[in-house]
Amino acid sequence: MACSACTERLRNSIPKDSHSAYVRAIAFGAGAAIAGLVLYAVIGIATGLMIGYVSLAVGWMVGKAMMKGSGGLGGRRYQIAAVLLTYAAVSVAAIPIAIAEFAKQKKTQRESQVQGPRSQSNVQPNVTPESNDTSTPNGENRTQHKPASTASALGYLLLLGLGSPFLELGSDPLHGLIGLVILLVGVRIAWQITRGRPPLLVDGPF
Repeated sequence: MACSACTERLRNSIPKDSHSAYVRAIAFGAGAAIAGLVLYAVIGIATGLMIGYVSLAVGWMVGKAMMKGSGGLGGRRYQIAAVLLTYAAVSVAAIPIAIAEFAKQKKTQRESQVQGPRSQSNVQPNVTPESNDTSTPNGENRTQHKPASTASALGYLLLLGLGSPFLELGSDPLHGLIGLVILLVGVRIAWQITRGRPPLLVDGPF
């Protein structure tokens, strides 16, 4: 039994979905996604392997963080945001791993060159002044190469990172498929967590 005042007070205490709650959930989820990205990249760089099971932890982190930020509120828009953040964190983690692997290969190449014959390093190519001249008789430059901007380079790396789970299928179909399936499981974890609690229905007073 409940009086009308108690029933009204209980109804008012139920948290209601709002724009501010959604923004808080996005902020908390983005922070968790960045932490998951760092975790995935650190493990990949340390082990030299793309351990797909880390994506399960990333999905759990993103989902729990979003629920913390929203105060337990969930719904379809929370689920979509959680899926996007989880996928972005796991896929973009391939960028620092690839950069670290490239730097390791360059270091190995430099060490092998230093240990090679010294005579080869002293050979200079015979370049005539005319070979460096790219101007026409009228003084006009034949070729003009503009360096790529930092923003375009970062955008290209971001696109490669977002597509890395599918690009892996071309280079190593078996491991790429396994990693993609595990990623989908991690995304599903984030989707399920951000469903939120079922709405509390208050009947009465009777």
